[in-house]
Amino acid sequence: MRMIVQIILLYRGIDVAIEDDLIHRININYKRMSKGQKLISEYIINNYDKAAFMTAYRLGEKVGVSESTVVRFANMLDYDGYPKLQKALQELIRTKLTTLQRIEMSSDLEQSMILNNVLKADMNNIRMTIEEADSKVFEDVINCVLKADSIYILGLRSAAPLAQFMGYYLNFILNNVRITTSGVNDIFEQLIHIDKEDLLIGISYPRYASRTIEAISFAKERGATTVALTDSQLSPLTAYSDYTLLARSNMASFVDSLVAPLSLINALIVGISMRKSPQVASGFMTLEELWDKYNVYVSKDTVDS
Repeated sequence: MRMIVQIILLYRGIDVAIEDDLIHRININYKRMSKGQKLISEYIINNYDKAAFMTAYRLGEKVGVSESTVVRFANMLDYDGYPKLQKALQELIRTKLTTLQRIEMSSDLEQSMILNNVLKADMNNIRMTIEEADSKVFEDVINCVLKADSIYILGLRSAAPLAQFMGYYLNFILNNVRITTSGVNDIFEQLIHIDKEDLLIGISYPRYASRTIEAISFAKERGATTVALTDSQLSPLTAYSDYTLLARSNMASFVDSLVAPLSLINALIVGISMRKSPQVASGFMTLEELWDKYNVYVSKDTVDS
């Protein structure tokens, strides 16, 4: 069974040299599994990209066993319930999925269930982010932001909107924020002046942008403080970061789930603004006058009429 598992995983692009503990547990328990449990094992091994985001009920339905059989299968592998097994499987394949595989994963979703499934997945990502939150690291990052000479916020590809959102609001609070995304200048040209008094916040989620990893490594070499906003301690960004803030982004689709990362960024902005509250209030008083003067927003009178 182990030989078969390794062949299948190699064929499907999983490096068995760093295989997840889940595969090991299946290997050592396979002989004593019931017929239904063996069916679950075989489906997981051959369809790991789909199984990783299935509920216990959906996996049982797909294999032809009951939901309770799926739960007992997880317990037999020494996982504390099916969600723990599912998390282990997601860790195994998180960085391996191509866009085509992500599209295939979502092909089995019923049209009528898409809204509920996507919203529930986002809710689950926020729940997991709360469970993994480290308040001390969160406060340390705020302190780093407040003492840095220059703050570089780096986000490429799907993470670019997160960097732009964070930079947009921090610019209301601080006057030393630089948003670093793909543009006319190369990333390294945008970071050329970064030094030990500065801070780089790098944002990246699976599939991780290689340029983001290179940029954090470059900032680290220059002596800058580095912060990674990513999904797991296994993320390649963590090797070059002084601080890591985690937010989950699991989604059974080719679309990245950015709800939890955005919520984490919101928390950082609020935390920083509270530490700078007098200056923030004064700044927004000036801004409100400018917005009114130049009709930046629709006025209340216009809405009422």
